Amino acid sequence: MAGTTTSIDVPFSPDHVWQLIGGFGSLPDWLPYIPASELSEGGRVRSLKNEEGDVIVERLQAFDEEARSYTYAILRAPFPVTGYLSTLTVHELPEPGSARIEWSGSFTPAGTSDEEAVALFHGIYADGLAALERTLREQNPAAGR
Repeated sequence: MAGTTTSIDVPFSPDHVWQLIGGFGSLPDWLPYIPASELSEGGRVRSLKNEEGDVIVERLQAFDEEARSYTYAILRAPFPVTGYLSTLTVHELPEPGSARIEWSGSFTPAGTSDEEAVALFHGIYADGLAALERTLREQNPAAGR
């Protein structure tokens, strides 16, 4: 099994960040390379489409509103891994009005090396968190000044 974790600190309150990213169907609100998300099974399964039109189906495994965290598994995707499990969490930082967003995942590479699979998901997480920060700043340009 392989895995990776990426995080970013932002000058926004954890509640503000969670309001944007805490919905299981909210990826299109902040992740430009996922323009569509459709929920099913009472909001526990999301079907995503990426910019290339590939379909990614994920199941919510755990959701903790108080801890601002959710964990999901990939059911179907064009990625060279199996057993994928990922968690997205918003942490409160000591500095008031700031948060750390952490995106982590574990998986078993299939038809690729551990290093290649880790690099793929590390890139996805890092690019995703950078897009999240841009979205937050676009929504509130005065933050962080």
